[in-house]
Amino acid sequence: MSVPLDIAALGARAAAMIEELGAISESPDHLTRFFLTPQHRRAADLVATWMREAGLDVSEDALGTVRGHWHPAGPGAPRLLIGSHIDTVAEAGKYDGAMGVVLGILALGIIKKAGLSRPYGIDVLAFGDEEGTRFPTTLSASAAVAGIFAPASLAMRDADGVSYRDALIAYGKNPDDIPAAAYDPNKVIAYVEAHIEQGPVLEADGEPLGVVTAIAGASRLSITVTGEAGHAGTVPMRMRHDALLGAAEMALAAEKIAKADRHGMVATVGRMHIDPGSINVIPSRVVFTLDLRSGSDVSRREALERFEREAHRIADLRGLGVVISAFHEVATVPCYRDLQLRLRNAVADLGHPAPSMPSGAGHDGQAMSKLCPVGMLFVRCRGGISHNPAEYASPDDMGLAAAALVRFIERFQLPQLTDATGGVLT
Repeated sequence: MSVPLDIAALGARAAAMIEELGAISESPDHLTRFFLTPQHRRAADLVATWMREAGLDVSEDALGTVRGHWHPAGPGAPRLLIGSHIDTVAEAGKYDGAMGVVLGILALGIIKKAGLSRPYGIDVLAFGDEEGTRFPTTLSASAAVAGIFAPASLAMRDADGVSYRDALIAYGKNPDDIPAAAYDPNKVIAYVEAHIEQGPVLEADGEPLGVVTAIAGASRLSITVTGEAGHAGTVPMRMRHDALLGAAEMALAAEKIAKADRHGMVATVGRMHIDPGSINVIPSRVVFTLDLRSGSDVSRREALERFEREAHRIADLRGLGVVISAFHEVATVPCYRDLQLRLRNAVADLGHPAPSMPSGAGHDGQAMSKLCPVGMLFVRCRGGISHNPAEYASPDDMGLAAAALVRFIERFQLPQLTDATGGVLT
């Protein structure tokens, strides 16, 4: 028998919680809430209050991850994890991360109130370092939960020169306790996260919810193009070695490669520095970045090889030099097929198809995939806008997402989970 659901009420409550959490910021003029700051402390305390109100037991680990526990089968039973993050970028929107925490609390509160018994436990997790905005690291809180925290991170410093270690101690934590934050992989069934899409696809398709197939892998390159400076008025076009025009053609080549891909590839040139940077001098040197993301590691590697060939071809034709170096590489994280199917069926129960789609943004699921199977539910966001104060998800859509999590939990037993390649995990 299905738990009765008031989707409108769930959505209204989610919206109210989002507003309350969004008011916790270092500035009254915008939302900025960094890891291990006084604002993080206040947000974590508010989340813990909500968890207790939902009837959950609450704990907090050595990196400040707030955990709400419901263990009807006893503390030794395996558990399902649901979560997201409560840290933000600078001048952020209110929904990125926070919404997933709120929806997890609401869904589990409904399940517990209905008296539904499960042969496993459920923990709702509120991570604190997904964005990597304070220290030059990211996903460290979820990495600790997954048992892959890098101790070298503790030496990293923020813009004020405060080390990660000292910030933890000031937050009231003992860095020596970090290993105890890790879950036993033999006791974890899966990790599921609800998140705003951070893109325009669901809105364009007229659908409130989507199911994520994979968290895209990413490669970041630095490309240096060298040419020859010359007078802008005296060097004929046919005799120029213009580094900027070569770099521009390489950027267009990256765009063409991405558009031809079948795995949702995106290519972005986000930075470009031009020397000597004078209005009347032909550019002699350009350094630009390329961010390449895809739902397939194979296609991403092939695209990188194609881009390198194209860049050298363009440089040769224009009499330029080019040096390409990679400075960031993250593998694709496939979402598990059974979790995708179960999430899609949960949404279908509410009368919606939940299209399949990749995630081009990074998420805590990337770290959690080292611990257990992961699944993600996307929620439509207005205009596809994220990391921006204009970020918005409607109460109706959030209510549907909370309801979908309830239906997902209702049907979730202790299954065999099939991974993205068809292999079976027990």
